[in-house]
Amino acid sequence: MGQLVSDVTKVLDYNKDKKEAENQRQQILSKIVSDEKTKTNLIKKVLSEQRAKYGASGNSGNSLSENAVLKRLREETEQPYEEKKQNNIEQIRKIKAKKPNILKTWLSKIDKIPG
Repeated sequence: MGQLVSDVTKVLDYNKDKKEAENQRQQILSKIVSDEKTKTNLIKKVLSEQRAKYGASGNSGNSLSENAVLKRLREETEQPYEEKKQNNIEQIRKIKAKKPNILKTWLSKIDKIPG
C-alpha cells in the first residue's frame, strides 16, 4: 500500500511540476514579447533622433554614409536585446518537469524480493 501511495504522490507531483514549468515558460515568453516591443520602440527613437540630426545639419539625403550610420545604430541598439532573448530561450529549453518512471520503480521492487 505504501508503494502505491508513493507512486500516486509522484504522479501528482509531476503534474504540479509540469504546470509550474509551463507557467515559467509563459512568463519568459511574455518577457521576450515585452523586450521586443521595447527594442522596436527604442530603435525607432534612436533612428529618428539621428535622422533629425542629419536634417538639422543639412545632410538630409540617402547617402551611403548616412545609411551605414543608421545601420550601425540599429545593430548596436538591437544587440543587448538579442543577447537577452537568446538567454531567455536557453532558460525555456532548460525548464523541464521530471517524469516519474513508475514501471522502473516497480521492477526494482520486484528484483529485491528474495526468490
